[in-house]
Amino acid sequence: MIRGFKHKGRADLFNTGNAAKVRPDLHARTLRRLDALNAARDLPELNAPGFNFHALKGHKPTRYGLHVNGPWCVTFEWLDGDALRVDLEQYH
Repeated sequence: MIRGFKHKGRADLFNTGNAAKVRPDLHARTLRRLDALNAARDLPELNAPGFNFHALKGHKPTRYGLHVNGPWCVTFEWLDGDALRVDLEQYH
């Protein structure tokens, strides 16, 4: 379950569908990943085709990524079955 976002614009997209702060070409794919992240009980559930689920290097605590499009990823931390500090960012 998603417990928190790093950026208000990402929280608005997920909670209300207001996507003013997210590029239009990323809306649908980002929402699919956020829905999957919210439903996941364990990290392996996120290893779905097209998501390219992976741990990000060099982060403490560990952050994970779900590929959206090009360099864009939904990134998050995971603690006791919950996603924390969820964001949409360019990661490469």
